[in-house]
Amino acid sequence: MRYAFIDTHRPFFSVRSMCRVLRVHPSGFYAWRGNPLSHRAREDRRQSSLMKSAWEESGQVYGYRKLHSDLCDLGEAISLNRAERLARIAGIKAQIGYKRRPGKYGGKPAIVADNHLARQFERDTPDHAWVTDITYIKTHEGWSYLCVVIDLFSRRVVGWSMGSRMTTDLALQALLMAVWRRKPKQTVMIHSDQGSQFSSFEWRAFLESHNIKPSMSRRGNCHASRACNALSGNG
Repeated sequence: MRYAFIDTHRPFFSVRSMCRVLRVHPSGFYAWRGNPLSHRAREDRRQSSLMKSAWEESGQVYGYRKLHSDLCDLGEAISLNRAERLARIAGIKAQIGYKRRPGKYGGKPAIVADNHLARQFERDTPDHAWVTDITYIKTHEGWSYLCVVIDLFSRRVVGWSMGSRMTTDLALQALLMAVWRRKPKQTVMIHSDQGSQFSSFEWRAFLESHNIKPSMSRRGNCHASRACNALSGNG
């Protein structure tokens, strides 16, 4: 991404200045221009970045098997052997018999909510129950990730956000749009899967501060994904 940015902006800024600002070496940039990455190498880099992000969000606890499961939940086409190889190259290792590291995670595991929705996708009033999920879209510039929030009453998207990474912030931006647009007066239920984006402390803090009740499908169950796909016309 940095090398591509430098290459695009070469007519406007000097290569050395951009390399200095982006903290890359000019020789690396010129090597990249002379030998651009293959499609497989670009996919390796992209999925390694996703795994590293999920690993960081877990408090550097998850191993490649758990990360493989998380990526599959989000629609990534990745085998277990590939996940193991990418994790090994990236230096990702599971902590066995761990206690979560202190710091921004608070030394506690991520919070998982009960399934309060219970597959009741028909609603009689607006802004009573929302569902959310993240999907991926192939573009000319690579894969982009789209998070949507759908009102079960109207079957309409009330919030969305798009980015190049599957992060908690991606989900929060979509939910923030829904809250800003709808301005619900009563408690709203938000139903999701148990992805790291929806079980982080940042997500839970936002829900509590905006009077939103979390609901989650059990692990390995994709009711939230099916609901979003069906209601948005993708499934």
